[in-house]
Amino acid sequence: MDIRLDDLSGSATQELVRLHLEGMHANSPPSRAFALGLSDLQGPDVTLWSSWAGEEILGMGALKRLDARSGEVKSMRTHPNHLRRGVASALLEHIITEARTRGYHRLSLETGSGPAFEPALTLYRRRGFVDGEPFGEYTPSDFNQFLHLRIDPSC
Repeated sequence: MDIRLDDLSGSATQELVRLHLEGMHANSPPSRAFALGLSDLQGPDVTLWSSWAGEEILGMGALKRLDARSGEVKSMRTHPNHLRRGVASALLEHIITEARTRGYHRLSLETGSGPAFEPALTLYRRRGFVDGEPFGEYTPSDFNQFLHLRIDPSC
């Protein structure tokens, strides 16, 4: 598995973003789905990585800078053909390592709720994320939840 910085110029990554948005909208009303689209993922505060096996995309994940001491995990998605093969775990570790390198003390995320999100929630909680308060401009609803990870940047 090769994790690469991604500029979203490739069709495979663009298709995975499309699948990600479809999945979010299938489980949450559009007004309550906060997934980033192509233009948002190209914002100045967002860094996107994709995971590959040769020329085949396996997954993607992004880190959004919130402020000098915190970031947000965004757009974690494993390609449906590669579920349960460690792709999301590798991408999450990559993002946490980058957050630590940037000197962040906290990494947060907003995700959906319900059975469709249980595999992702299990991954996040296994890695040390804990349920917490809303952050940024998010508002709580029956369709989302918030998790946070404390990071020691000196490790």
